[in-house]
Amino acid sequence: MLKDAKRIVFKVGTSTLTYKTGKANIRAIKAIAEVLSDIQNSGIQVVLVTSAAISIGAVKLGLSERPKDTPGRQAAATVGQCELMFLYDKFFGEYGNITGQLLLTKRDIDDDECRQNLTNAFERLFKYNAIPIINENDSVAVDEVVYGDNDNLSAHVAKLVRADALIILSDIDGMFTANPEEDDNAVLIPVVENIDGEIENAAGKSTSHCGTGGMATKITAAKLATEAGIDTVVMNGSTPEDIYKLLEGRHVGTVFKAK
Repeated sequence: MLKDAKRIVFKVGTSTLTYKTGKANIRAIKAIAEVLSDIQNSGIQVVLVTSAAISIGAVKLGLSERPKDTPGRQAAATVGQCELMFLYDKFFGEYGNITGQLLLTKRDIDDDECRQNLTNAFERLFKYNAIPIINENDSVAVDEVVYGDNDNLSAHVAKLVRADALIILSDIDGMFTANPEEDDNAVLIPVVENIDGEIENAAGKSTSHCGTGGMATKITAAKLATEAGIDTVVMNGSTPEDIYKLLEGRHVGTVFKAK
């Protein structure tokens, strides 16, 4: 399904990028940078939507847990985003790729003029063979201007850049018939042709230790992307090398087919 993809948006969640301590999982970040760099080198245009700024920032600030109030999350995000981009720039740079940071809000995509400016910036980054790295602008985060989770944001970004595919890397293997942590009979659903009420009900609630999403937000993102004609995959991010299997036409995770 993805063998002919020319532009792919990848989304990586907090639970994949950090340890339970909240600190950056350097090995995971480096592995993701290595695989995405190789994909970029092959001629496929790569876009990365990343989480984890608040978690990493909270640890650097010496906080015992992720802040629950808006100003606290904003402060943690400003600190964590610096370290997160430092790591991405370092590791992508080691593999010969340039990165560019874009911090977005819902307002940036909803407003016609802002959206056009974003589109222009993306296209110029692609022309320069740079890898756009995107996060929600948590430093100005209030409910009125943010999506609230990067799964949703990644689908909007995929639409904005006219991606051929959206690949969501998480701490789960894909979509199951039930929550596998609660139901031993839960089985992985390899392909979803249509996201209906049954699929949405099976998504359940988040089991992530430090992220804001869960399977429910991934289903919402997949529905938005597939309705825009973008194939979507949810897969485990702990083994980013499995992305190669997808690009070779082999099965990994759950594939949500584009309409």
